[in-house]
Amino acid sequence: MTPRIDAVGLVVADIPRSLSFYRRLGLQFPPDAENAPHVETALPGGIRLLLDTVDTVRSFDPSWQPPTGGARAGLAFRCDGPEEVDKVYGEMVAAGYEGRKEPWDAEWGQRYALLHDPDGNAVDLFAPLP
Repeated sequence: MTPRIDAVGLVVADIPRSLSFYRRLGLQFPPDAENAPHVETALPGGIRLLLDTVDTVRSFDPSWQPPTGGARAGLAFRCDGPEEVDKVYGEMVAAGYEGRKEPWDAEWGQRYALLHDPDGNAVDLFAPLP
């Protein structure tokens, strides 16, 4: 058997804050997840997104340290169209989340915008241009 990707995990400092961010982007998490040290959700296509607190990760990897330098990880969310990229970006920034780069028409044929989640992970929004 060949290994296959099943999940993407993010280490987060504050589960409730991260849940708020990702719920605004349309992800569904259990309603009582705010107090859990580990939460997950199924994504379209069967991959899961896992959120774990630093304490949870250190429970099995005591020497774990947050990466330094740039974004820790990156996720890209496909929007229904260019207008939705602009709308979602505006809503996320208005809600207090960090906008890294405002929407633009990228040379590769997509409307694109860059955000950061509460832990500094890169979150891209994109849609094909007509």
